[in-house]
Amino acid sequence: MLKPCFDVSVPVVCISLLVNMTVLTRLLRFGAPLGAAGVAVLGGSYYLGTEAKLFVGSFGSDSSSGSSYFNDKFPRGKWDANWDSRDPMTMINEDEYEKADEETRKQMLEKAKPKATRHIFLIRHGQYHMDSDKKNLTELGREQASMTGQRLAKTGLKFNIVTMSTMTRATETANLILEKLPLDQVAASDSILEEGAPYPPEPPVAHWRPQQKKFFSQGSRIEAAFRKYIHRASVRQKEDSYEVIVCHANVIRYFICRALQFPPEGWLRMSLGNGSITWLVIRPNGNVSIRSIGDIGHFPQAKVSFT
Repeated sequence: MLKPCFDVSVPVVCISLLVNMTVLTRLLRFGAPLGAAGVAVLGGSYYLGTEAKLFVGSFGSDSSSGSSYFNDKFPRGKWDANWDSRDPMTMINEDEYEKADEETRKQMLEKAKPKATRHIFLIRHGQYHMDSDKKNLTELGREQASMTGQRLAKTGLKFNIVTMSTMTRATETANLILEKLPLDQVAASDSILEEGAPYPPEPPVAHWRPQQKKFFSQGSRIEAAFRKYIHRASVRQKEDSYEVIVCHANVIRYFICRALQFPPEGWLRMSLGNGSITWLVIRPNGNVSIRSIGDIGHFPQAKVSFT
């Protein structure tokens, strides 16, 4: 079973004064070692009085954000809970809702709430012949695809569907993965998942500078692919789903940024290995999390590549 690779727990020291707790929290957040020195700092803040309060107050407070750590010095964007336009209020008939009584409105909203979680495994294709017109898999690429299939099979999950890009390298990768999964595994192809230029990256790179028209045309297609495949579950879905999408690095990196509501221009800052696994989780309330990005832990070092 693929599992998150971290489990952090931080001990909390209870200090009677709010000032002390705030100072302690900041020390922990910025990695300051506590020990005797840290205790001395906290103890000192007890006696500093006004000075300590001024120190804490210098960070400001933003009551609208619900946190004292984000203000003009630490700005943040708000999470868009209706990012996929599948919020219950969006899904119901507005005219019927306006005419309904309070109890009926509650029932309408409850019926429009998704109940299941979607687990989406985004797989990058294996290494391929970059100088070939077909751009088919190399021998290493075929090995990578088979090992990725074995990794997925060992999770013990029943995958609802394996969807693949129609490009040769992705289709070959998907078919080799399917060989490791049950014979009745549902599979599909979709050209909307093909590789392309999703969004002008920041910072730009010298070795890859597509013309603006490519970003305009291919970017809109990749955005359409995101809207088609990355969203919360339908209200008709009763059980959690496990879905595999075999496609390309640019597509996956853009999907990650969009799903997490990170700036889309940052997609090229990530690097994904061939045959890597990215595990995306979409909860019924629309919250999104990543359990792994570009996981290549199923490969020995000699089988790792990033081409």
